[in-house]
Amino acid sequence: MNNFEKNDFEKGLLKYFTINQLNKIQSQIIGIAGAGGLGSNCAFNLVRSGFNKFYIYDFDKVDYSNLNRQFYFLEQVGLPKVEALAVNLKKINPDIAVFAQEIEINEDNILGLFEKCSIVVEAFDKAESKKMLAESFYDSQKLIVSASGLAGYGNADDVITRKIRDDFYLIGDMKSEAGGDLSPYSPGVNVAAAKQADVILKFVLDD
Repeated sequence: MNNFEKNDFEKGLLKYFTINQLNKIQSQIIGIAGAGGLGSNCAFNLVRSGFNKFYIYDFDKVDYSNLNRQFYFLEQVGLPKVEALAVNLKKINPDIAVFAQEIEINEDNILGLFEKCSIVVEAFDKAESKKMLAESFYDSQKLIVSASGLAGYGNADDVITRKIRDDFYLIGDMKSEAGGDLSPYSPGVNVAAAKQADVILKFVLDD
């Protein structure tokens, strides 16, 4: 694929990437498990980095309480998150391919849902769902980028990237889960989501 087959957005990216780097980025298929704070913000960072093939799954709808940290807008309240996110991502790059399905991920369907993906972003809220994803793809050879601990404010410097294995990364401060006295806020959630996207970009370009 050459420069002339890229759209205007992608041609703009060629100020920062070589054509070979961008083609390498666009050869990847990204799965995103959850379209909330982590998933929606990681997704827009990935699109802005040139990734253009996505499978996105979530069963929730956009709520007013999501707007403090998630990549949605006031007029999208009430819509399925996956539907709204696909629209928003295409406003960045209209030529991305997004398969977005409103579905609850569980241990019975998770392998099939992400079968075609080379990279999976774990963006669940619940610890048990995070554990399920990690265990499901432990021997899959897919790159898994997970997150744990990103609630509260004033502790963005504590959100770090841990390499667990060559194909598994964990991002967060490992202690500030949302709930109880801790609420999720845009700065901390966005730091973690951006770090997830950064791990993916580096992994792909360094491969």
